[in-house]
Amino acid sequence: MKITIVGAGYVGLVSAACFAELGNQVLCVERDAGRVERLKKAEVPIFEPGLSELIAKNLTAGRLVFTTEMKAGVRHADVLFIAVGTPPKGDSSADTSQVLAVAEQIGEHLSRFLVVVDKSTVPVGTADKVRGAIQRALKKRADPAKKLPDFAVVSNPEFLKEGAAVEDFMRPDRVVIGVSDDAAGRKAETLLRQAYAPFNRNRERLIVMDVKSAELTKYAANALLATKISFMNDMANLADALGADIEQVRKGIGSDRRIGYDFIYAGLGYGGSCFPKDVAAICHTAREAGERMRVVEAVRAVNDGQKERFVDRVIAHFGGSLKGLTIAVWGLTFKPATDDVREAPSRHIVRRLIAAGAKVRAHDPQVQSLEQLMPGDNVARLKAFIEFAADPMEAAKGADALLIATEWKVYRSPDFPALRKLLKKPVIFDGRNLFEPADMKRLGFQYQGVGRRTA
Repeated sequence: MKITIVGAGYVGLVSAACFAELGNQVLCVERDAGRVERLKKAEVPIFEPGLSELIAKNLTAGRLVFTTEMKAGVRHADVLFIAVGTPPKGDSSADTSQVLAVAEQIGEHLSRFLVVVDKSTVPVGTADKVRGAIQRALKKRADPAKKLPDFAVVSNPEFLKEGAAVEDFMRPDRVVIGVSDDAAGRKAETLLRQAYAPFNRNRERLIVMDVKSAELTKYAANALLATKISFMNDMANLADALGADIEQVRKGIGSDRRIGYDFIYAGLGYGGSCFPKDVAAICHTAREAGERMRVVEAVRAVNDGQKERFVDRVIAHFGGSLKGLTIAVWGLTFKPATDDVREAPSRHIVRRLIAAGAKVRAHDPQVQSLEQLMPGDNVARLKAFIEFAADPMEAAKGADALLIATEWKVYRSPDFPALRKLLKKPVIFDGRNLFEPADMKRLGFQYQGVGRRTA
C-alpha cells in the first residue's frame, strides 16, 4: 500500500517506520528541510528504542522516503495520515492550526480518491473541520466541467507510550478507527482494514466506530490513566499523614483485576507531551459544551500540587532554606527510555530548588545540557546554578542531598556504601519510590519516598 505520513515528529516517525517495516511504500512529508536532510541520512532527532534501526533499515530498502513536498505526498498516497503537532493554546485548548493547514494543502493537490486520517490528537469535531478545509480548497481550484475528486476523513488516534512506541505500534492493544456512515466512509474502512491487517493475525484488534466517538476515545483514555496516577498520589499523601506505606497499599489494591497494577505507582505525577495537554484540552472541550469535568479538573490539581509538595519536604528538611546547598538530581526526562522533557516534573523541581537558594548537579542518560532541559528559558541566567554530571555518582559527589526524579534503570542498584561516602549528607528524597525505607535505614541513609514510611 502507498502511505503518506505528514509530520516527522514523534508519532509521524514511529508510524512511518513501522508501516514501512510491514512492506508498505511510505512517503513522510515534513516542512522542516533541515530535519528532512538529517532523516535522509538516518539521523533521527528523537530517542526512542528501536526507532533509529527501523528508519535506517527501511531507508536502505527504499520503502521509506522523506520529502518536504506536500504535492508529492498527496499524489503518492492511498491513505494519508496527518501527524502534526497540536500544542496547547493559552486557554488550554488544542491548537489545530497545523492540522487544518495540512488539510488545505491536501485540497490544493487532491486528484483522486484519498483517505485522510487524523492521527494527531485532536478535539472532537476536528474531522469535520478538516473535511471543510479540504472542500474549500478544492472549490477554489475547481473546473466547472470536471467532477471534484472524492475523499474520506477518518479518525485513527494513536496510543503510543514513549519509550515503548515501536512495540506499541507493532503489537497494539487496539486500533481505533472512526469512519462516517456513507460510501466514502465504507471505502475508507476497507482500505484501513487492509493497512492494519498485519496487526490482526493473532486476534482482531480493529475497533470501528463513528468519527466523534473515536476522537473522544483518545482523550478519555489519557484522562483515565492520568486519573489513576493522581488518585494514587492522593492516597500516598494520606499514607504519609497516617503513617501507612503506599507501596503495601498498591499491592493490596492492584491484585484486584478490576483495578490492576498499571498506573498506580505513587510519585511526582505525570508529565510528557500527552497527559498534561490532553487532560487540559478535555476540560476545555467540556466547558465549551456547557459541562464540567469535575473529576478530571481535580486530577490536574493533584498533579500540579504533587511536585510542590515534594519540594516543600526537601526545603522543610533543611530548615526552610536551601541557601548554599548542592542538591544532586537523578533523572530529568518525564519518564525513562525517552529524551522528552516536556512537562517533566524535574523541570519544575529544579526551578524551585534554585529559587530556594540551592545549586543543582544533575544526571540523566539522555539529557546532558541546560538547552535540552529548559528550551526557551533564560539559559544564561540558570547556568550559574545548575551543572550536568557524566554519571550518577559524579552528580552525588559532595551533594547535601540526592533527589530522584526519573526511574531510569541505571539508578535502581547503585553502590550504596560508595554513594553514602560521596554525599556530604546521606539524605535521599526518592520521588519514584525505587528503594525500600527499611533498607535505606540499615544502610545509614535518611530516606523519604512518596507515601512511604520515612527512614
